Amino acid sequence: MSRALCPAVCQALATSDPSDKAALADALWAAWQAGELNPAQGWHNLPAQPGRPARPALLPPAQVPQRKLGSLEGRAALLHAICHIEFNAINLALDAAARFAGLPTDYYGDWLRVAAEEAGHFRLLRTHLASLGYQYGDFPAHNSLWEMAERTQGDVLARMALVPRLLEARGLDVTPGMQARLLAAGDPEAVAILDIIFRDEVGHVAVGNRWFRHLCAERGLDPVLTFRQLLPHFKAPRQIGTLNEEARRRAGFQDAELDALRDYAANG
Repeated sequence: MSRALCPAVCQALATSDPSDKAALADALWAAWQAGELNPAQGWHNLPAQPGRPARPALLPPAQVPQRKLGSLEGRAALLHAICHIEFNAINLALDAAARFAGLPTDYYGDWLRVAAEEAGHFRLLRTHLASLGYQYGDFPAHNSLWEMAERTQGDVLARMALVPRLLEARGLDVTPGMQARLLAAGDPEAVAILDIIFRDEVGHVAVGNRWFRHLCAERGLDPVLTFRQLLPHFKAPRQIGTLNEEARRRAGFQDAELDALRDYAANG
């Protein structure tokens, strides 16, 4: 017997304990695969904020301390920052699955799968942090990913354009460099974890691309022009750095979209 999708996802979204949230994300994906969740019924308002633990403390990005990777503490701080991104990514995927009604059935399955994969990433990083003598919450973090989710909560097209395709896609750009630094610091276990995350994140960005293009086609919009217009409209960050063009193309980006990103970084 099926149950309404939205209330079940909202329960996971509102859960504060990271282990419980990750377990609920897994359970939702299993329930979806078993045909037990119905996205056509039971829609209601989402929690104002996703549940999160009391720690880590959240600071503006510029106030998060920078630590040198050569020390154990510095390495742990970097891994903690990635762990926090993955925790946020669970919430982002759950929110995408529960906030927007009336989309094709596959849309909801895509984001529930992403939520379960992000939960797996979070667990891998949290376990590795523990092996170094640290816990999730031991370092301050920032909330930039969720702030963009709040800005785009009124339009699924903007959400698809600017969370998976802009902010989360940054992981494709920066992961190879982080892996090189971690390998130089003597942490091949962390490098192997980032291999798994990188592989999955190509797929997650591809999900954002798939549904952004679907929505543009449905509304009769040009994807490249629309993407370029959304960047300044939603005050997207302009510090995009070097793009991993090969990984982004595998995730479905067109060359014209990469050019649009560079133009925005240069000209706003």
